[in-house]
Amino acid sequence: MIAEIDLYGIYLPALLVWAALALPAFALLRALLRRAGLYRLVWHPPLFDLALYILTLGGVAALTESLLS
Repeated sequence: MIAEIDLYGIYLPALLVWAALALPAFALLRALLRRAGLYRLVWHPPLFDLALYILTLGGVAALTESLLS
């Protein structure tokens, strides 16, 4: 669903809001994975971080869609 979110008269794309919500969750998840030592097993950490952020963004989008429907 393509949606816009009204924030005091400013229309923002829903993907921008979801991306802003996914960023703190991604940072927390990344810190937990680093502390657990998982990054020793990762071949390319920046690529892994990108994939992890995309998965987090997808999870946030799916969660908000199910809660708002």
